[in-house]
Amino acid sequence: MNPDTFWDRIERTLAGLLGAIAMIVGVVQVVGRYFFPAYAISWAEEVIVYLVVWGVMIISSQLVRTDGHVRPDLVLRLAGPNGQRWMEAFNCLVALVFCVGMMCYGFTITESSWMLDEHSSTDFAFPMWIYYAALPAGGLLMTVRYGIRLYRYLFRFDPATMTVGHTAEHDLMAPAGGDAKSATTD
Repeated sequence: MNPDTFWDRIERTLAGLLGAIAMIVGVVQVVGRYFFPAYAISWAEEVIVYLVVWGVMIISSQLVRTDGHVRPDLVLRLAGPNGQRWMEAFNCLVALVFCVGMMCYGFTITESSWMLDEHSSTDFAFPMWIYYAALPAGGLLMTVRYGIRLYRYLFRFDPATMTVGHTAEHDLMAPAGGDAKSATTD
């Protein structure tokens, strides 16, 4: 059984598409600049930055789900399962505060840009509120993931699967041999 949820697939697909589009725009820009200068697009670098920022903000939610963000695993490994549980719960609370702050600040910036009708200074004149909206969107995705993570550490903690060095419960895959123990999903 595949542990991917619909939400996970959407995030990974969107981030992959944004990265692929950024790469295509980059290739078109380089080819245009060196081989067809009259057709080179002046706004390619700007669009690449916008696409990559949106992709990073979307995929950051996946990093929360898979413990991919930078953290002091060495310190966690020194603690026992119960200590790890409470350190992880504290980490989730701190991360939630940060993500909510990022959402609020990002919303303020996005709203201001919308109200001012701010556009980029290039020929493309990209509406900047779309670019700035990546911040509250990524913050929202990470807030939900950290909320789920905090809930699991507080109410569904399993030291056999949720301590450092083990695979998270929701990432386990069913054994190939058809064992009765099946994988769980979000």
